[in-house]
Amino acid sequence: MDPERALLVVGNHNYSSWSLRAWFYLSVIGFDFELQRIPLDTPMFKDMIDDFSPSHRVPVLHLGDEIIWDSLAICEEVSERYAPEHGYPSDPKHRALARGCVAEMHSGFAALRAQMPMNCRATGRSVPMTEGLQRDIFRVCHIWRENLARHRAEGPWLFGRFSIADAFYAPVASRFFTYGVDLGQEERTYMTTVLEHPAMERWYELARDETEVVEADEAGA
Repeated sequence: MDPERALLVVGNHNYSSWSLRAWFYLSVIGFDFELQRIPLDTPMFKDMIDDFSPSHRVPVLHLGDEIIWDSLAICEEVSERYAPEHGYPSDPKHRALARGCVAEMHSGFAALRAQMPMNCRATGRSVPMTEGLQRDIFRVCHIWRENLARHRAEGPWLFGRFSIADAFYAPVASRFFTYGVDLGQEERTYMTTVLEHPAMERWYELARDETEVVEADEAGA
């Protein structure tokens, strides 16, 4: 893919789940972009973010003189312009389901986000299991199992072929690994599919090279 000059601005690879969604999607579909990293919760972030993002958040994608902010907007816009086969399923019913799964991830799962922050460098972490966290984990597992079973013959991703839905649940796969969440066989297989993809392995390499520590995201022991 050869779009007009594209620049993706992200936060820390280790902690920024929103950045991972956009980066993973663009990387898997083969979208050509330059990368600008601005570490979260640092003076550098405060000094630089105004130059890149009207929302003062990451990720944000610059396409020539266009600015697209928000991880979902980035994935959908790039899909529509350059990779419609990797956006949402072509079947209307499956497309509606995929949109629902993405929207639920985009706006929900508050307990999972708060109690199991993404931390790629950490393994073997344990956090208290609350009712809200258990409910979120159960719901994610249900989404994974239901869609994987429905599309098993088409491929290893949630809707068979890689889609925006997989990019949005990639940080959850990372969280489940970090905190050792007890998963069924089907969910473990999907988690492995995500974590062993070359793009995700590259993201983890970049996370390991970082030195910043965001104490608020160092949950568990």
